[in-house]
Amino acid sequence: MKNPNYTVIIQWSDEDNCFIASLPEWGEFCHTHGNTYAEALKNAEEVLELLIESAIEEGEALPEVRKFAVSS
Repeated sequence: MKNPNYTVIIQWSDEDNCFIASLPEWGEFCHTHGNTYAEALKNAEEVLELLIESAIEEGEALPEVRKFAVSS
């Protein structure tokens, strides 16, 4: 089961010399990385899929999706 509505934040890290992809709904320490933006996104999608599968297998509730609010 995939849920494309989870947040993925990708930022360049000078310290690590790579792109860091964060999955904030899954906790502040849920990160992966990649040498390119595309690689970081691919890795984040794979991690997200594993997190969802694992939560379902363990009978745990999935985290609530954060909504992006635009003020008018």
